[in-house]
Amino acid sequence: MFRTHAKGKLAERRHTDMEQAFTTLRACARSDNRRLSDVARAFIDESEFLPGLSSRSS
Repeated sequence: MFRTHAKGKLAERRHTDMEQAFTTLRACARSDNRRLSDVARAFIDESEFLPGLSSRSS
């Protein structure tokens, strides 16, 4: 559920398709050695700064 919501939000924000949004989320998760669902949740609720994904500054 979080992954789908995060993909949609990222695709809308970046004006891209869902596949590219998923690839971006997955790359962020892999680079931080985190679960994709955890990164998706953090992106949705903006609970933390995610370099390359977050719109807010640190």
